Amino acid sequence: MSALPLLNHSMRDADQMLERALVQWGGDEDLWIFGYGSLIWRPEFDFSERRSAHVHGWHRALKMWSTINRGTPQMPGLVFGMLSGGSCQGMVFRIPRGEGHAVMRKLWQREMPTAVYDPRWLTCQTPQGPVSALAFTLSRKSPNHTGELPDHEYRRIFDEACGRYGTTRDYAQATYDELRKHGIHDRALARLIALAQKES
Repeated sequence: MSALPLLNHSMRDADQMLERALVQWGGDEDLWIFGYGSLIWRPEFDFSERRSAHVHGWHRALKMWSTINRGTPQMPGLVFGMLSGGSCQGMVFRIPRGEGHAVMRKLWQREMPTAVYDPRWLTCQTPQGPVSALAFTLSRKSPNHTGELPDHEYRRIFDEACGRYGTTRDYAQATYDELRKHGIHDRALARLIALAQKES
């Protein structure tokens, strides 16, 4: 399965993107989802198998503005996106094919309320062999991409930003803790967590 076509951000339709993803999956095999952020510690769907997984060509980055889940329009927070370049260690979740459509629709409500992510089918290397899994990537051209932020801005966001699911600081810490639990060390995230702790 290939990447979903990128759409102009002013014309993006989440429902249309979901239908494309469902067509590309096909429904003939079990569904795989790649988690690299909160999906690792709060998937909110049932799965039949979970494996550690490595993706080449993409990396986890706390560089996506959040004005709903972890911040507000007045005080935007941050959530993770997958940006091109490097590599990313995360988890893949296997969903039985009979449950795939329902899980995808529920996942879309959570991850794609404003159609910011670019859903892509990526090859994920696992100890049991490669699988093609759906991952939510972020374009650097997206208006939700923060670009490079200075340390003092991360500190301010960690100290102030809070949305319907809680603070950016708690979100980053929970992801860091879960990654460490699975033996995954993300140096960039560890540095940001250290910034937040210095602010405490």
